[in-house]
Amino acid sequence: MPHVVGALAVHLLTASGAGLALAAVVAATQASWQIVFLCLGIAFIVDGIDGPLARRLQVRQRLKWFDGSAVDFVVDYTNYVFVPAYILVASGLLREPLATICGFAVAVSGALYFGDTRMKTSESGFRGFPVVWNAVVYLLMIYQPSEFATAGIVAVFVLLTFLPVEFVHPLRVVRWRPLTLIVTGLWAVLAFLALVSDLRPEPAVAVTFLVASFYLAVIGLVLQLTQRP
Repeated sequence: MPHVVGALAVHLLTASGAGLALAAVVAATQASWQIVFLCLGIAFIVDGIDGPLARRLQVRQRLKWFDGSAVDFVVDYTNYVFVPAYILVASGLLREPLATICGFAVAVSGALYFGDTRMKTSESGFRGFPVVWNAVVYLLMIYQPSEFATAGIVAVFVLLTFLPVEFVHPLRVVRWRPLTLIVTGLWAVLAFLALVSDLRPEPAVAVTFLVASFYLAVIGLVLQLTQRP
């Protein structure tokens, strides 16, 4: 019985991401952007720990009638795609009708990506942009590029969703993993510093955060181009 309770607790932890998504949307309607990205950040942490917990507690074997991966897909789509799409529409980064057009493109392309069975590469990375729109929109909110640049960035990542361009999974891709893990940890710290500064980080933090983001965005392509046949 305790094992069943533990398995149920893991599924509840996963499902809590949906509640965090709702809290983020409510905060977005009030333009409370720190709260929005705090909720999305907590949801990101939950997404990172529920899988290892599920494997450790053998959740699939203990609750054979419950499909945790289906819950995970729903929660991931909501936090990684749908809420960021709403932020694009509601934040003022873009004027109408461009804001709704970009939000629509993010929501639809993200839904299609979750149905693509080819998304994982032989190195356990991602084929196509892995719809981490929460990170992209967070960066847009921090750096506030021009409307033209914002729309262009959104268009590029929507296109990359469907192209055979590889993106790294920081924990699973072996090549360059030590450096990638260091950069990922640095990115997380800088993201937190940007959050506590109300999305207006000091110049040193802003520059370093941008460099770390660029590394994580392109390292998968670098590894793809240097992969031995």
